[in-house]
Amino acid sequence: MSKSQYITGLRAVEQLLNSESADIRQVYAEYQTANPRVQAVIAEARKAGIEIQAANRARLTQISGESRHQGIVAEVRRSSVMDEGGLRTLVEERLQDPDGRPLLLLVLDGVQDPHNLGACMRTADAAGVDALVVPRRGAAGLGPTVSKVAAGAAEQLSFVPVANLGRVLAWLSDYGVRCVGTSDKADESLFDADLTGSVALVMGREHTGLSKGITSRCDTLIKLPMEGVVSSLNVSVATGICLYEIVRQRHLRMP
Repeated sequence: MSKSQYITGLRAVEQLLNSESADIRQVYAEYQTANPRVQAVIAEARKAGIEIQAANRARLTQISGESRHQGIVAEVRRSSVMDEGGLRTLVEERLQDPDGRPLLLLVLDGVQDPHNLGACMRTADAAGVDALVVPRRGAAGLGPTVSKVAAGAAEQLSFVPVANLGRVLAWLSDYGVRCVGTSDKADESLFDADLTGSVALVMGREHTGLSKGITSRCDTLIKLPMEGVVSSLNVSVATGICLYEIVRQRHLRMP
C-alpha cells in the first residue's frame, strides 16, 4: 500500500489541484472559514471529485504536524520517491534515447534545513531537473515543511534517497554523466564551464559545503564569482543560479 503525505498551505495545495499527475486522496479544510482562497480550493477539489473533510485548526495541525497550515491540508499518495535502482533505470533509458534532451540531476550533499530542501526542489522542478538525489541519512527528508516550501514540486520531482552518495556519483560518471561540484576553492567559474551535456550538479550542505569524499568523486569543480563582501550564498540560492545557467546554455545550443 502506498504511503500518504500531508501537504499544507494554500499555494502548495492549489498547485496540487492544478497538476494532472498528483494523486490526492482527500482534502481537510477548516470548517466555516471566510477565507475566499480556502473556499476556492474546496470548490476545485469537489469539482475534481476529491473527498472533503471538515476539521478545526487543532485537528489540521494534528493531521499534518504543521501549525502554519493556512486552514487547508491535502492527503496525497507519495509516488515521487525512487530508489537507487530506479535512478539507474532512469539514467539508462534517458542516455539511450538519441532524441532526448541531456540528463539533468541535482545532488545535494547533506542539506539539513527542510526549508532549503523545499526551495531547491521548487527551483529544480522549474529548471527541468530529472531527479534529486540525497543521502538517506544525515540530511533533510521529505515532510510537510519541505512540501509547503516546494509549492507542489515535492509531489512531482523524483526524489532519490541513497545509502552511498559517493557510489552513485561513481557510476554516474561511468555512464558518462558529468558530475559537477561547487566549491569556493574551484579554479573555474560557473559562467566559463561547459554545462550543455548530461550533468549531475552537486551542491554542498549549509556552512560546510561539499565533503572531501564527495568532492573527490566530482569530475569538475566550479565556483560562483563573488563580487561583494559576502563569501558564500545560501545553498538554495546558489542552486538556483547554477541550474539556470545550465538551462541558459542548453537553450543557446537548441536549433
